[in-house]
Amino acid sequence: MVVVGLGVGVGVGSSLPSGTAGWSPLFHSSLRQKPLTHVKHVGNRFYFSPSLSSFHRRLPRLPPVLALDSDLPRPVYRRSEKLKSSKSFEQWDSLTAKFSAGSNLPFLLLQLPQIILNARNLLAGNKSALFAVPWLGMLTGLLGNISLLSYFAKKREAEAVVVQTLGVVSIYAVIVQLAMAGAMPLPHFTVTSIVVASGLVLNFLFYFGLLNSTIWNLWEDFITIGGVSAFPQVIWSTLVPFIPNSILPGAIAFVIGLVAVVMARTGKLPEKGVKFVRAISGWTATLLFMWMPVSQMMTNFLSPENIKGLSAFSMLLAMIGNGLMIPRALFIRDFMWFLGSSWASIFYGWGNLICLYYFNIISREFFLAATVGLYAWIGVAFWRDTKVYGYDSPLASMKELLSGS
Repeated sequence: MVVVGLGVGVGVGSSLPSGTAGWSPLFHSSLRQKPLTHVKHVGNRFYFSPSLSSFHRRLPRLPPVLALDSDLPRPVYRRSEKLKSSKSFEQWDSLTAKFSAGSNLPFLLLQLPQIILNARNLLAGNKSALFAVPWLGMLTGLLGNISLLSYFAKKREAEAVVVQTLGVVSIYAVIVQLAMAGAMPLPHFTVTSIVVASGLVLNFLFYFGLLNSTIWNLWEDFITIGGVSAFPQVIWSTLVPFIPNSILPGAIAFVIGLVAVVMARTGKLPEKGVKFVRAISGWTATLLFMWMPVSQMMTNFLSPENIKGLSAFSMLLAMIGNGLMIPRALFIRDFMWFLGSSWASIFYGWGNLICLYYFNIISREFFLAATVGLYAWIGVAFWRDTKVYGYDSPLASMKELLSGS
């Protein structure tokens, strides 16, 4: 696990740079530090081990963090008063970090089956098969991944940074193929390419402490306004077969987002207002990511003749990769991370497997094995979390995840 310590300012409009799309507050340049790679819990204190040195820095316990404050760059889990075994707690801490790191493998391979299938269809001249993959849904997931990349870069969750980077690169590779097939308009592809290149460069310059804070402020504002604008427009565009085509939802949201960011930056909002802006934009990024499976499943049912162009193994890998991060998100009480991983695992991975099974693309055995494996894994995650925190019911873990208390 990679986390950061105390002394970090948060919030749009504060003296420090603000959170991108509500996801992640930025270090002041004087407070930047190297990533921290391990957390130990002893007694009532956490010990953080810097990745490049052997000394330990002792930090006081931190208060719980509410669900809407999941973007705070600090360890949000705390020692329960009922905790019976610190050794058990420490072991589960280590295991969940390994699970999160292990998700790199399925995410590395996630889009590979889809990319290979698309390449075969392109070489065979069967461009229509690529229309089974909605470019709008892929774009939605891409925007979510970029926002999450900024979020985890600031939290110094190195494993999650790698996962989100793989997500951005692999989804962009699919988008390139969709553009080649004519399934994505060229102007949209050009703008997407610019945003992806800028996002990757800026995030990694920031992560390694090489980015000017003013430039990062501009990037944060761009993602905040872009996320607020994109979400209603994406929903509207997805429903275009049933409603008139219009850019009005995105235009209205753009004005609202721009006004909110300007007011926050210029100190025109009270502290609660600034916090609200940060939380709303964070949830916008989350919802963008969550809309991706909705868009995909709508495409499945509107164009069932093209569903063979959807890779079952890509959906399985999406389910596994996101599922591996669920225990870590639950353990550190990061509600946004938990919601995004759970939603993607259940609705994007497993949900699309339901569609493939419904249209007889995959076998019953394949579908049942995936179903049992997913829900058994989630059950084990909650059961183990309940044990290490010393609770009597998984509902207690869920309550703490939601409320931070």
